[in-house]
Amino acid sequence: MAKVKVYVTLKPILLDAQGRVVQTALENLGYTNVENVRIGKYIEIELAENGAKLDKQIDEMCRKLLANPVIEDYRFEVES
Repeated sequence: MAKVKVYVTLKPILLDAQGRVVQTALENLGYTNVENVRIGKYIEIELAENGAKLDKQIDEMCRKLLANPVIEDYRFEVES
């Protein structure tokens, strides 16, 4: 079995409105040293198989469903 960790974030050129709200809230709580906050998604997937095709399959999952490649970047880690 393989465990996959997928990290999805907005592309750096895009405004992260949710991150901005969190940054402002942190500043209002007194954390004045916060310079930037970006919000993303973390996804864990367990797969019944390992193999050479696994990276290609996971990349396809990310492009087709888990991330929007137009506005988001993604990366993944596979643990056997």
